[in-house]
Amino acid sequence: MADDGSSNSEQATPPASRPDAGQPTGLRAQIGATVTAVKRLLGAHVDLAKAEAGDIVGEVKRMVALAGIAIGVVVLAAMLLTIGGVMFLGEWLFGSIGWGVLLGTFLLVDVAVMALLLALDVKAGRVISSLLLATVVGAVVGVVLALNLTNRGWTALGDAVLGAYDPATRTVLLALGVSAVVVGILGFLAGIRGGLGSAIAGLVVGALVGLAVGGLTVIAIPVNVGAAIGVLVALIAWPVLAARGLLSTGVDGEAIMNRFKPTETINLTKETIEWVRARTPLAPKS
Repeated sequence: MADDGSSNSEQATPPASRPDAGQPTGLRAQIGATVTAVKRLLGAHVDLAKAEAGDIVGEVKRMVALAGIAIGVVVLAAMLLTIGGVMFLGEWLFGSIGWGVLLGTFLLVDVAVMALLLALDVKAGRVISSLLLATVVGAVVGVVLALNLTNRGWTALGDAVLGAYDPATRTVLLALGVSAVVVGILGFLAGIRGGLGSAIAGLVVGALVGLAVGGLTVIAIPVNVGAAIGVLVALIAWPVLAARGLLSTGVDGEAIMNRFKPTETINLTKETIEWVRARTPLAPKS
C-alpha cells in the first residue's frame, strides 16, 4: 500500500517543462506587447489628428465661403450705389435718368483716359490744369445754353438783319447758315497746311459741325438740359485738353522702354568690365 501511495504522489507532481502560471513573461513578449501598444497609441493619435484636420478644413472652407459671399455683396452694393447714384443725380439735377447714364459713362471713360495718360508720362499738373480749363469751358457753355443767350442772340440778329422774312424760319436759317459758313472757313484754314484735299475736307467737316452748332444754339433749351450739355462739354474737353501735347508729339516708345531697362546696372557692369580689362595683362601673341 505504501508503494501505491508513492506512485500516486509521483504522478501528481507537474512536469518540470510546464511553465508556472505565476511566472513572469519573457523579454521578447514584453517588447512585442509594448510595440503593439505604441502602434495602437500612434494610430489613435493619427486618427484624432485626421478627424481634427477634417474639422479644421471644413471650418476654413466655411469661413472662406462666407467671406467670399460678404465680399461679393459689398462689391455688388458698391456697384449698385455707384450706378444708382449716377442715375439719381441725373434725374435730380437734369431731369432725366438718361443724362445720368450718359454723363456717368463719360466720367468713367475720362478717368480711364487720365490713368492711361499718366501711365504714358503725361504730367499730373497738365491733367489738373486741363480739368480746370474744361470745367470753365463747360460752365460757360452751360450758363449760355441754360439762359438761352444764344437763342435770344440769333432771334435779335434775325429781327435786325432779316426783318422782311418769315419770323418762323428766319432765325433758324440764319443760325444754320452763319454757323456752317464760319465753322467751315475755320476748318478750311485748319486743313490748308495739309494741301488742297485736306483743306476741302476741313471745309466739309467744318460746315457739318457748323450746322450742328447752329441747330443746337438756335433752339430754346430748358435750364436743366443746358446745364447737362455744359457738363457733357466739360467731360469731352477734359481728355482732349489733357492729351493735346501727346496728340501732337506722339508716344515716345523709346522713353517708355527705357523705364523698364536697368540702365544703371548695365552702365556699372560695363565700367567693371573695362576696369578688369585695364588691369588684366594681355596674353602673349604667338
